[in-house]
Amino acid sequence: MTVTTGETAVSFDEAVRSNERRLLRLALMLSGGVHSAEDLVQTVLARAHRRWDRIGTLEHPEAYLRTMVVNEFLSWRRLLRNREQPLGELPEQPTGEDISLRQAQRDAAWRMLAELPRQQRAVLVLRFYEDLPDDEIAAVLRCSASTVRSNAARGLARLRAGLPAHEEEH
Repeated sequence: MTVTTGETAVSFDEAVRSNERRLLRLALMLSGGVHSAEDLVQTVLARAHRRWDRIGTLEHPEAYLRTMVVNEFLSWRRLLRNREQPLGELPEQPTGEDISLRQAQRDAAWRMLAELPRQQRAVLVLRFYEDLPDDEIAAVLRCSASTVRSNAARGLARLRAGLPAHEEEH
């Protein structure tokens, strides 16, 4: 399926190749799990394929795909949480590799982000990961810029409240 945008023809396959990794990273940041992110992007791409005649003619089809990922995440009815339980003892022997403080902080940040309501999480991911301004986030989420700022403030407040006292000093 090929679509002409201006003077350039963009096929669905080309659009997927050029945007898939970015969409997967966005979905991973939103869902917190690799498999959920893959499912989310696959669902979005399947829907986009059916409507590519229209989507492909847009000025920025990649922005439309990003919006589709966020909207699908916000409306997804399936449980996106990983039900695996950590074990008290590892079945394998440790490799002797030193686990860095940075990785521990990253894991803690993932857990805290996953506990936020979906709208707040989406705002924070779009603001700090996708580096979008409030008006573009508002367009993606179909809300006002003040709602975006309110969700960002509430989300950041919840994240700060979840930090241990000694981490706030750094």
